[in-house]
Amino acid sequence: MTQLENEILAIKIEVVSMWTLVESQLQKARAAMMHFDRDLAREVVLKEKRVNAFELKLDRDCENIFALYCPVAVDLRFLLAVLKINTNLERIGDIAEGIAKYVIESIGDFDQSIFKKTQLITMFDDSISILADTRIAFEKEDTILARSIFKRDEALDKINGDAIDRVSECIKDDMSVMKDALYVLSIIRKLERVGDQAKNMAEEIIFYVEAKVLKHQKDTAKS
Repeated sequence: MTQLENEILAIKIEVVSMWTLVESQLQKARAAMMHFDRDLAREVVLKEKRVNAFELKLDRDCENIFALYCPVAVDLRFLLAVLKINTNLERIGDIAEGIAKYVIESIGDFDQSIFKKTQLITMFDDSISILADTRIAFEKEDTILARSIFKRDEALDKINGDAIDRVSECIKDDMSVMKDALYVLSIIRKLERVGDQAKNMAEEIIFYVEAKVLKHQKDTAKS
């Protein structure tokens, strides 16, 4: 392997490590919410610093490769994709931290019936699964798996679209759950953005593997 190939491989390993950490953050945020575990929620908030450190290091490492090797073709596309994926992962880390903070700030355990009525747990599990599969698509350069993320994101959008009506019904049935219901609505909004970030990363995987920029195709078709 050439030195550039070694550097590219090191970057890929770094991205996967960051991705795994972000997945863990989201899983722990879910567990903290389900079991009202403030200690676990505080751990998520504390580890967000590690996610931020990953982002900064990956940015620096990519910049160094640009400066030293002037990469072209697939190597260039890979690095450009990594820079965007890096930002998406950091934002998902922020989302996990935000959910953990809701647990810390809440007075008591969440009303579990709201989770069921709003399909929050289904949405949480789907978000974690989508994030994991997007990572696998990145590791294996699997554009078929990457494309499957687009359809799966629509399911998250559907739950998000129904959320206001479902939350309103919960509050109408029992006014005492209003605060919990509003927290749940905020968490649903955050999880919908996890799907958006995963979709963005899937586009970047396809871009560097197939040299296609899918997000501009719709604009071209419209024009």
